[in-house]
Amino acid sequence: MRIIKAYKFKRLNRSLGVDLLLFAVIGMVACFMALPLVFTINNAFKPIDEIFQFPPKLFVRNPTFKNFIDLVHIFNDSWVPFSRYIFNTFFITTTGTAGHVLLASAAAYPLAKIKFPGRSVLFSIVVLSLMFTSHVTQVPNYMTISWLGLIDTYWAIILPAFGMTLGLYLMKQFMEQIPDALIEAAKMDGASEYRIFWQIVMPMVKPAWLTLIIFALQNLWSGSAIKFIYSEQLKTINDVFGQIAAGGIVRTGPVAAVTLLMMVVPITVFIVTQSNIIQTMSTSGLKD
Repeated sequence: MRIIKAYKFKRLNRSLGVDLLLFAVIGMVACFMALPLVFTINNAFKPIDEIFQFPPKLFVRNPTFKNFIDLVHIFNDSWVPFSRYIFNTFFITTTGTAGHVLLASAAAYPLAKIKFPGRSVLFSIVVLSLMFTSHVTQVPNYMTISWLGLIDTYWAIILPAFGMTLGLYLMKQFMEQIPDALIEAAKMDGASEYRIFWQIVMPMVKPAWLTLIIFALQNLWSGSAIKFIYSEQLKTINDVFGQIAAGGIVRTGPVAAVTLLMMVVPITVFIVTQSNIIQTMSTSGLKD
């Protein structure tokens, strides 16, 4: 009790000048890191002459919505409605993210809290798989998807997202921090493994699966499906925006607008989820 009180009333031996210096340094670093985002936002509202101006200006001088209007005209001329691309993207992103979080969590629980033969070998395989980039596994993935007959379907993108090993590794590491005494107490009270997993383990590892949602959503939202999906009515927004960018210099303005639109959803999800992660990390720590 004395240690807790001493820690509670302990004061930092740091002057106001040092605090102001640290605040100034952190502020300058934050401003520097925000420059790409500020440039992208301003670039979307620049007229064509300001976009090609050299040296480029950070802030727009004559803001205009012409880039977005041209983008709307491009989609109006397409035989596939823009709402179809939105549906495809949101269906693939939400289904792949939800399936990945659930599957990774369900597989991580026995690896972290249940002792069975070969557990260390399986986890070593998971860790080893993290060393391979997507370029290395691209051909085997395509052959597997083709063998399953899923080429040119939504599941050609969703199914590989379920099996990303980064989520399994992250969830397993977080679940290992849960006290074994807590799980043993729940078993003594008659709780089943499924109830322990859903009502005890998952709420306690909330920071892990919230972080996993950010990673999976960003990967699926900004990823390209053109290697597996060839039908125009099944393509995602990112693939269609890539086709717009291939139109040349005349579509530089719409491309700037596209870049901003593609950043809105990941940034929004990150901002909303980040507050929950920080709050959960500060209130859900348990020790034996």
